[in-house]
Amino acid sequence: MKTLFAVALFAVTAFAQAPTRQNLLDKAKLEAYLRRLELWIPQVAVQIDDPKASPYLKGFSEVVVHLSYNGQGKEERYLVSADGSGLVKGEVFDLNRSPFQANLDRIKTAGQPSFGGPESAPVSLVVYGDFQCPFCKAEAEIMRKNVVQRFQDKVRVVFKDFPLEAIHPWSRAGSIAGRCVYRQNAQKFWDFHDWIYAGQEEISPENLTDKVVQWAGTNGLNAADYRTCVGTKATEGEVNSNLQEGRALGITATPTSFLNGFKLEGQVQWEVLEQVIALELSRQGVK
Repeated sequence: MKTLFAVALFAVTAFAQAPTRQNLLDKAKLEAYLRRLELWIPQVAVQIDDPKASPYLKGFSEVVVHLSYNGQGKEERYLVSADGSGLVKGEVFDLNRSPFQANLDRIKTAGQPSFGGPESAPVSLVVYGDFQCPFCKAEAEIMRKNVVQRFQDKVRVVFKDFPLEAIHPWSRAGSIAGRCVYRQNAQKFWDFHDWIYAGQEEISPENLTDKVVQWAGTNGLNAADYRTCVGTKATEGEVNSNLQEGRALGITATPTSFLNGFKLEGQVQWEVLEQVIALELSRQGVK
């Protein structure tokens, strides 16, 4: 999926000081400038948060800009100088911490499905996936087959929902159904994960509920409780939280993965992923 928004790598520009000391950021002027800088078309809705002190660059504030277009969302982050006169777009690094610390700070893995190693595993691979995405299916099959076999308990794989419902009409419902499995039996989630990807082409918005409830009834779950969970969308809030987190990480396509915070966009071939994991283990001195 192509991103809907043009992105500049780095920009420094000046803004006129706003009239009050309490809020030195002129949001209207910022939006107008960013629309020109980033080539956002008029149909892109823009919402700008209040600035907050940057945890990564002393003396600067972080401003989060929320973008939405055609049912899809994205977030961009900018740094503003203390007097509101300078704007920076770009990544900031603290040489005393991981170069991917900003990503690590945003990714929450508690209460998420995982397989492979424990929470303390030297490599964490967090996958943001869409059950209707064919590229996610291909990558998931490779990971499930190879990660544990090759690296045993040294790699922990975590799954997080990122349904692209604008192009995949049953993806959100699929994510809700998956979270209902996880809520009832965490270990069964991975059976559901493998099953729904394998049967991806046979599922539609019209038959999804019947198929997932039938699967639940033949795989050791309480089918009545499961149907209620799916029917009431009881886990939609969990899916929305994952979506919001993914947008804060700049995700616009699936699959997108983070290996100890390092962003891997799109389907990654096993030969490449294997090398990247091995390199990270070697960096940590893990055999």
